[in-house]
Amino acid sequence: MGTELVLRPFMDKDYAALNDYCLPTEQAIYTSLPLKIMEVFRRDEYNFPMKIVVNDDLVGCFALYADKSGNKYTSNENANLFKSISVDSRHQKKGLAFKALKKLPQLIKRNYPNKDEVILTVHHTNNQAINLYEKAGLPIDL
Repeated sequence: MGTELVLRPFMDKDYAALNDYCLPTEQAIYTSLPLKIMEVFRRDEYNFPMKIVVNDDLVGCFALYADKSGNKYTSNENANLFKSISVDSRHQKKGLAFKALKKLPQLIKRNYPNKDEVILTVHHTNNQAINLYEKAGLPIDL
């Protein structure tokens, strides 16, 4: 598998790939499965599910939340909340989450030009995610 990684919004045609998504139980306690994210997002116009793709294959996903009134982590009305990142277990340990995080600022600038901050949240016991965010040079909110 090549490493050309792309971040793009979920589309209805992506649902079939979600049925095969694998996430270990020990990671699922910290994030939501993509199918669950899609259910929530269909009910909330400010949630934007994103797909991490390598060579047209779904390898991961995350969510961006853009409602200024629903973001309890900052008073900045121009902030996006980044949440629920996961990488399918069959694609872990390849640096894909790191590459996705490095592309996140570029994605925000392109798709949300009025946003000037991204808030990353993580549970204080999720050391794997904390280490990943720090390695990527991104600020985190515990």
